[in-house]
Amino acid sequence: MSENEKIIQPPAPEDQERIRNEASWVDLLRQEIGKVIIGQKYLVDRLIVGLLANGHVLLEGVPGLAKTLAVKTIAQCLRAEFKRIQFTPDLLPADVIGTLIYSPNKGEFTTKKGPIFTNLLLADEINRAPAKVQSALLEGMQERQVTIGEETYPLPQPFLVLATENPIDQEGTYPLPEAQMDRFMLKLLVNYPNKEEELKILDSNANVSVRHDVSPVVDAETIFKSRKLVDQIYLDDKLKGYIVDVVLASRNPEKFGASELSAFIRFGASPRATISLALASKASAFMQGRSFVTPQDIKSIGFDVLRHRIIVSYEAEAEDISSDDIIKTIFETVPVP
Repeated sequence: MSENEKIIQPPAPEDQERIRNEASWVDLLRQEIGKVIIGQKYLVDRLIVGLLANGHVLLEGVPGLAKTLAVKTIAQCLRAEFKRIQFTPDLLPADVIGTLIYSPNKGEFTTKKGPIFTNLLLADEINRAPAKVQSALLEGMQERQVTIGEETYPLPQPFLVLATENPIDQEGTYPLPEAQMDRFMLKLLVNYPNKEEELKILDSNANVSVRHDVSPVVDAETIFKSRKLVDQIYLDDKLKGYIVDVVLASRNPEKFGASELSAFIRFGASPRATISLALASKASAFMQGRSFVTPQDIKSIGFDVLRHRIIVSYEAEAEDISSDDIIKTIFETVPVP
């Protein structure tokens, strides 16, 4: 038995079969998205993890990699309300959450709700707007509610922010505040397609009249039902300890035999990362039709959960060491129970 398969509680056959049956919509959703998005399996699967784990997702990549198209497509495949905000330097917080409007006739203020009141919110090019606008999403992302004036309004359920951003070294971008980054469960790095995928993209899109039509195949009730099953996915106590050790190693690497990392880390991952890693690992297991989490689930999703929560030092930047390099060393150092 390999280290990535141990720490498994033998599931009851009926539980395993139930998980497999309930996860059948995942393949259906993948197929429908595949009508528009060619390749990018990693991107599509992580977006589904966000849906299952009730976690916001940040997509980073250069322009033209279908980040926005992927989010729009998955929204069209769901029977849920979808809105898009194009973040620009002149955007105001009120353009996101809403504002109070005074009515001279009535002599009172009325509330005009912003586009944040939706199920799926596409925050397109979120780092094109300054920090005060980005921060308008903080309360909604964490507490699923928005305060306008003196009133607090609950957001529709489900509510997910799927944000895209260009690499921060590009012209006209504003780095997201650490508090905002920490509210994203996953940060995905979207890369270029390979040659075969790009040829397929060319064949299917090199047409002036091309249309991207998909059908809604999943409703909100199915997602809520699946989330309850994700909560029931078995996570062994030793694996819980492993998750905590991985996060602690991002704060105090010298305690786990990785003292060489100490100079490269300014801030480690927060307790929110521990929760997100556990939930995302459960969602990953569910997508594979399993009723238990394996160490490999944690390792495979760990980069996406941690990369935006580990703040590298100036020494790391000088030596071209990224947070992904640090995470790789942590996973190689912290022993699997």
